[in-house]
Amino acid sequence: MKRYSPVTLMAVLSATLFACHQAAPEKETPASEAVKINNQGVNINYDDSKKGDTTLLFVHGWCINKGYWKDQFDFFQSKYRVVAVDLPGFGTSGKNREKWTVEAYGEDLSAVMQQLDLKNVILVGHSMSGNIIVEAALQNKDRVIGLVGVDNFKNAGWDPTQPDTAAANFYKGARQNYKAVVLPYSSQYLFSSTTDTLVKAKVLNDIANADTLIAIDCLERGDSYPGSDKLASLKKTIYLINSDYTPTDTAALTKKGIAYMLLPIHGTGHYPMNENPSEFNTRLTQAIEKIGASSNEP
Repeated sequence: MKRYSPVTLMAVLSATLFACHQAAPEKETPASEAVKINNQGVNINYDDSKKGDTTLLFVHGWCINKGYWKDQFDFFQSKYRVVAVDLPGFGTSGKNREKWTVEAYGEDLSAVMQQLDLKNVILVGHSMSGNIIVEAALQNKDRVIGLVGVDNFKNAGWDPTQPDTAAANFYKGARQNYKAVVLPYSSQYLFSSTTDTLVKAKVLNDIANADTLIAIDCLERGDSYPGSDKLASLKKTIYLINSDYTPTDTAALTKKGIAYMLLPIHGTGHYPMNENPSEFNTRLTQAIEKIGASSNEP
């Protein structure tokens, strides 16, 4: 199987439990008392359902925002604490820094987990945030109980230390004329023939209106992050909800020594949580149940 870097793929190519006496409802925290989260002076915007012993922390992908998880936030908040973040540089989070590395984003998620004191965290990361949740898990082994990747880690055999002419040309062109280079590739490689036109339009609009310097820098720096090796060193099973519009190289995952469970989803492009939220939520429920069962093992 021919292997491509993450950017090349895109560019050439986020009642039964009640006893006889129901517990008193928890007191809601007024919005004015919401924790203001920042990492080294950079504001991190987030939504938090506030209740639940297990936390689902949703992390969006490239150039999008926490709003892409709305269907999941609404669906899962009755059973779990659900938190969705805008990564710095995107959405309404701060842009006042110069480091857009995977490690820096891992520190952002660390700040969220620590400042909200999140426990039993399952990290759910879309696209480029597959690497980010791995980094965050490495930084917070005492808090994170599970990882769910969404349409990522498809090319675990790719070596980020090897030169990639196609990627280099993409970055050079994108810096010279962002929209002219990025939008055609995105339109061609991020969607399937069945992707709803409204989903496609929304994604392309968000990509077009992103801060171009941040968008290119975080993608290029993510390309150099050895995500597969880091994931192997973490020694946690990753549950991959991957669309089958492009294949997942499971042989490479096995060769790397990565414990994984592939939960494929059919008939979507790169945004299965938006293109088929019902099916996606079913897959994510399966992953959560597997993580819960394994975390309870002696």
